[in-house]
Amino acid sequence: MEITEIFLTFAISSGIAFILALARMAYKSKCKNVECCGCIKIQRDIESELELDEREPPSPRANQSQQDNNA
Repeated sequence: MEITEIFLTFAISSGIAFILALARMAYKSKCKNVECCGCIKIQRDIESELELDEREPPSPRANQSQQDNNA
C-alpha cells in the first residue's frame, strides 16, 4: 500500500514539474504560434514582450557573470 502511495505522489509531482517546465519554455520562446498535441493552440503578441525585454535593465547577476568572463 505504501509503495502505491509513494509512486502516486512521485507521478503527480513529476507531472506538475513537467507542465511547469513546458510553461517556462513556452514563455521564454519568442514564437508567435505554439501548438501542443493538436489540442492546445496559443497565439500571442511577441512584439510587446520584446519591447519590455529591451527596456528591462539587465539583472545584477548577468552583469557579474559578464565581468567574470572578461577577467
